[in-house]
Amino acid sequence: MNAQPVSIPSLDDIADAARRIGTVVRRTPVLQVAAGELDVPVPVTLKLEFLQHTGSFKVRGASNVLALLIAAECGAPAAGVCCASGGNHGAAVAWAAREAGLRATVFVPGFAPKAKTDIIESLGARLRRVDGFYADALAASQDHARQEGAFHVDAFDDPLTVAGQGTLGLELAEQVPEGQPVLVGCGGGGLYAGTALALAGRNRVIAAEPSSAPSLTAALEAGEPVDVEVGGIAVDSLGARRAGRIATAVGLALGMKTLTVSDETIAVARELLWQRLRIVAEPGGATSLAAVLAHSDHFPDGATVVISGANTDLPPSVDS
Repeated sequence: MNAQPVSIPSLDDIADAARRIGTVVRRTPVLQVAAGELDVPVPVTLKLEFLQHTGSFKVRGASNVLALLIAAECGAPAAGVCCASGGNHGAAVAWAAREAGLRATVFVPGFAPKAKTDIIESLGARLRRVDGFYADALAASQDHARQEGAFHVDAFDDPLTVAGQGTLGLELAEQVPEGQPVLVGCGGGGLYAGTALALAGRNRVIAAEPSSAPSLTAALEAGEPVDVEVGGIAVDSLGARRAGRIATAVGLALGMKTLTVSDETIAVARELLWQRLRIVAEPGGATSLAAVLAHSDHFPDGATVVISGANTDLPPSVDS
């Protein structure tokens, strides 16, 4: 394991983030779905986080980081902020930067979907496409930060980002019963870590990963973050080649086991959300529901699933 200690946000840090960004982010609703309505034999509670600003949970973490950056004695750098993203984090940073009057530069892998890059550019950020995957965009963003003096906003492995994502967990503590399992889609693990820390001792939080991008699964098996091959239909949002050190440390401390699901099951979950509820979810946003579809025996009394993002084209079955 890396000898450098991992800085894990406390519950107080998450509560501070909630106070800091409470007037900025939306409190997203939950929807109770009866057993069988989504082809799951148990009742499901959907946390409709795709209704968040920019269409994903990422605004929570980005807003917390930028709020503290603006409040810092040194102030924000003239070169603005930058980040690497498959799309959603970039849109969140672009939105938060615009709200704060800062310049933003967003580095994305070449396959980032147009539905996400259009949002980034519409918010006034400079978009930079990079050949390869998220890790390649991250290297380019970090180089930009060093060369231009911009502030790099990490997507999932910074305590401030994780604390911001954890505000979703504080909302769930007021919306769902104690003891009900909560499932979140997982890429680098920022949403998993923040939600698990916020709900520790109240609700078990489970990370759902595509089997085509099992970064946290591999990290927990190895006892430390390791590189994995990534691909599949959710790679733009859950395609971190290496899980975050914070998420890994939280998962190990809580004894968490991930649930992995196939691309085919993710596609089915996405289709069910549209056909039964008229919810358009991106593949990464539907991965939590896919985990309940594939592993319903794990949840005999039901579960809460976080529909974390909706930045995608309409499903192919939608009539034009």
